[in-house]
Amino acid sequence: MRPRSFRFPRPRWRVVSAAVLGVVALAATSVVAVSTARSYTPSPLQQPRAEIAADALPRLAFLRAELEADAGERMQELFPEGYFFTHALYGLSWVNVGMLQPGERDRALREARWALERLEAPAGTAPFPQEADPPHGVYHAGWTAWLRGRIVELAGGPQDAAAEAEALRSETAVLRDAFDAALDSGTPYLTAYPGQAWPVDSVVAVAALRQDDRLHGTDSHDATVERWTGAVRDHLDPRTGLIPHAVDPESGKPVEGARGSSQSLLLRFLAEVDPEWAARDYRTFRARFGSEITMVPGIREHPAGDDSPGDVDSGPLVLGLSASASAVALGDAVLFDDEQSAAELTGLAEATGMAVEFGGKRRYAGGLLPVGDAFLVWSQTADGEHAATAGEPSNAEPSWWRLPWHVATTAVLALLWYAAVRSWRVARSGGAAPHPVTAPVAGPPRGRGTRSRG
Repeated sequence: MRPRSFRFPRPRWRVVSAAVLGVVALAATSVVAVSTARSYTPSPLQQPRAEIAADALPRLAFLRAELEADAGERMQELFPEGYFFTHALYGLSWVNVGMLQPGERDRALREARWALERLEAPAGTAPFPQEADPPHGVYHAGWTAWLRGRIVELAGGPQDAAAEAEALRSETAVLRDAFDAALDSGTPYLTAYPGQAWPVDSVVAVAALRQDDRLHGTDSHDATVERWTGAVRDHLDPRTGLIPHAVDPESGKPVEGARGSSQSLLLRFLAEVDPEWAARDYRTFRARFGSEITMVPGIREHPAGDDSPGDVDSGPLVLGLSASASAVALGDAVLFDDEQSAAELTGLAEATGMAVEFGGKRRYAGGLLPVGDAFLVWSQTADGEHAATAGEPSNAEPSWWRLPWHVATTAVLALLWYAAVRSWRVARSGGAAPHPVTAPVAGPPRGRGTRSRG
């Protein structure tokens, strides 16, 4: 009988494993390719104003649809001011678009006024203390006055928005009186909630005072603002020389030093209060809070050397970096004409945000956190605001920050594809090299009858 050979059946699990590895490698390559391309997205300082405005429209379309679907209420469940921030930043971003593109002015006014109405509705005021001075606390009062002032500015000034300008004068007078009373008691900071004061909220409110005087061509608030700036300089964070994150509501003394999430936000408004002061602090901010990781040019939540964890203000920290601080700092870079930082933070946001656009709406991170989209579009349209005194950063990341990222992702993809190809080859061969099996040749039967006899 002739020998016969055959192969063992190919193990199914090896085929499935090889297929899965191939799909994973292909998907990872696609994600890295898209992310890499988007890391080169031009910053707002590298784009024409009309192009910035056009790019913002699908982002704002997504936010409007989400806000109509109760995104504000959903964000409120996650953050103490989630409802307010999402609406306020939506309105302010529309004002910026109207400033950048005059053809969108009427639409921008409608949308910004709609947002302001939502802030003054019961859902907008409910989280804040009615009995405070000013009513609903400095956070609500300051941001509301700032948005109203921006609307008056977009409309053409007090003569073209008389009712809103009058309301602005009234609410800034209340703010001024509240600051005067606080300064008389020994602190430059007003409370947002009973017994709680965050300087960033007062900076926004004082910026609204400056804005009101600028729009009306008056100096009604100058004395208060001068007293306020002097008192703030007497209560700076001793470690960084910046405005602190939190203070004692009675004395105004720092109880928590400067942090990235609040500093990036207040710098945007300090530029209205005192442009030169803001420019100096921006340089210090970049030096103390800029990323120390060459391939990730974000903003730290805590100064370099401080690895404290994040909280509800900063969100989760990755390598000490805050996504919210990094998104807001993009607007600072635009406002202070910091081209390199603006380019890097734009690239970081676009590379990691993985924006998807369909139906005329663009959302980041799958649209899971609309307030994050609101912060980003507000930063990307910051060129629609008054430019601050230029402030060159002292520790901007090198322009080749993407190179280590390219090397790292290429190495990972190479290993992944090697594993996928090797797995497929093993699966095709059926695992280990097969051995031929030979059938026995016919012969005399073995048994008792074949045994030799002695």
